[in-house]
Amino acid sequence: MFNLNSTIEILERTPQTIHSLLYNVNEQWANTNEGGESWSPFDVVGHLIHCDEENWIPRIKIVLSESEVRSFDPLNRFAQFEKNKGKTINQLLDDFVRIRFTSITTLRQLNLTKEQFGKTATHPDLGSVSLSQLISTWMAHDMDHLAQISRVIAKQYVNEVGPWISYLRILKQ
Repeated sequence: MFNLNSTIEILERTPQTIHSLLYNVNEQWANTNEGGESWSPFDVVGHLIHCDEENWIPRIKIVLSESEVRSFDPLNRFAQFEKNKGKTINQLLDDFVRIRFTSITTLRQLNLTKEQFGKTATHPDLGSVSLSQLISTWMAHDMDHLAQISRVIAKQYVNEVGPWISYLRILKQ
């Protein structure tokens, strides 16, 4: 069952968790991906920042608005590639900590009520979504990308682990 305070507990920890994992690591850990058009940890952090700036709080405000028509614009899920050219992983990590702090502060200041969690808006692909679904997705989205970062890093040693690969599900995904 959705609980805002429990959700915030996770949302506010994500930046520091990623910061602890990636701050001052060498470029191999930060910039290697899984091949093709997959994302590196650097790309993922940039995406998380972009979502905090353009997705979660702006969409929460749309759901809460008194407008007759409450609909979301499509999100550019790839904006980080252009936005973060020339930046370092440490810059992104520091930005993420700061931006997420602002997002959580804003979320708390909304003083949301149980009645508001049922309010809806229209997502361009998914149709009607509720405020509680949006905030729940924010937390799950963080966890999805935290797992992605972990997987990308672990796969850099897929050959080096030798026979232990049979014990490591993260390397079989």
